[in-house]
Amino acid sequence: MTEADAIVAWVAPGARVLDLGCGDGALLRRLWEEKRAPGYGVEIDDAHVLECLKNDVNVLQMDLEDGLAAFADRSFDCVILSETLQAIRRQEALLREMLRVGREAIVSFPNFGYWRLRLQIAFGGRMPVSPELPYAWYETPNVHHCTIADFEALVAKLGLRVLERLALTGGRRVRAAPNLLGATALYRISA
Repeated sequence: MTEADAIVAWVAPGARVLDLGCGDGALLRRLWEEKRAPGYGVEIDDAHVLECLKNDVNVLQMDLEDGLAAFADRSFDCVILSETLQAIRRQEALLREMLRVGREAIVSFPNFGYWRLRLQIAFGGRMPVSPELPYAWYETPNVHHCTIADFEALVAKLGLRVLERLALTGGRRVRAAPNLLGATALYRISA
């Protein structure tokens, strides 16, 4: 199971979707093809916006750091933030905005508590590089790394509800000790 497989499984057929940091729009295209879920993408990168257009995906070029004021309350059933949380400076504000414009949100991120990353720091003495965190510390777009435990603490602080959670490593679901054994975390949350 991939991260995209899990997200597609969580989105209801026909749901109106907003994908923040949508990249080339492949997930939105897949949601339309498999779930007939219409959506919009938000992307800041010029090249990705062009790829969205080539993929016939509705896309708006916006900076997520500016918020989601362009969208009305409850205009979407589901707002997705896939592998983008760690690149945002103000996560609390963005999570609140996501749940203002959508009934629920799906958030995924690389789990910095994953055991291989811990070992890279402990024994290598250097910031980890992995398939989930592929950049050296000096070239990374990531400004905030977090663990599953950190994200759950933030969700609790904001008074949000976890509807579903999933940890993945190598395409397999991790059930035991997800903060230690999960390379990627996915959450479905609501207000």
